[in-house]
Amino acid sequence: MRKFIDQLNFKERKILITGAAGFLGQTFATTFAELGATLVLVDRDAAVLANFAKKIEADWGIRAEFIPSDLEVDSDRDKIIKICSSDGALDVLVNNAAFVGTSDLDGWAVPFQDQGLNAWRRAFEVNLTAVFHLSRDLSPILAESGNGGSIINIASIYGEFAPDWSLYSETKMGNPAAYGVSKSGLIHLTKWLATTLAPNVRVNAISPGGIFRDQDPKFVTRYEGKTPMRRMATESDICGAMIFLASDMSQYVTGENIRVSGGWGI
Repeated sequence: MRKFIDQLNFKERKILITGAAGFLGQTFATTFAELGATLVLVDRDAAVLANFAKKIEADWGIRAEFIPSDLEVDSDRDKIIKICSSDGALDVLVNNAAFVGTSDLDGWAVPFQDQGLNAWRRAFEVNLTAVFHLSRDLSPILAESGNGGSIINIASIYGEFAPDWSLYSETKMGNPAAYGVSKSGLIHLTKWLATTLAPNVRVNAISPGGIFRDQDPKFVTRYEGKTPMRRMATESDICGAMIFLASDMSQYVTGENIRVSGGWGI
């Protein structure tokens, strides 16, 4: 039996992270860099991405490529696939990019009657279609990984649970229909891919609970009151599940959706 410490060795693994310039994406990338992985970072903002890649290379002595891309655009996704395919090596795909509840879209975090079709379509393009596209075209490379390929999708508790509107009362916050519905679809896509790509590629999801980002204090107090752990999550809370699913410690785990929610919904 291999030592557990050896199962957490990422020094020979290449990991692609979408949404790498965001809060969660940067935390995931920094954690993988600490463990020695080679990274491919994808996000829209080229300047932020370049600076972040340079920083983690300097901090951790690893290689961090970056591919500025808009995941709403087919040709940008094709560019990611072409670059990764030409390199011929990829061990883990982390589908992290998403339009979330706080995204600044017209017709998004507004009352239901005002939620727009364009916002709905854009959310599905990033939250679901991009995951389908990248997973489909990168899975052959992942299947050839000598380390056992892994796809990890970042879903949400709202992919399983409807919103409790009392949490949002007297705040400017919202919970758009497209967010929860696209995340629900992502959970099912995870299961579908798991049966389709087995045994060469494992596919799992992580469903974070609410992550504290200086939300309205009324919302935070109400949210924490409904959560057994009595607090909102931090980005680093999600990393344990991420490392588990990306490592050899989860070689017999596929098709799962791991909630990291402080007990929300139990």
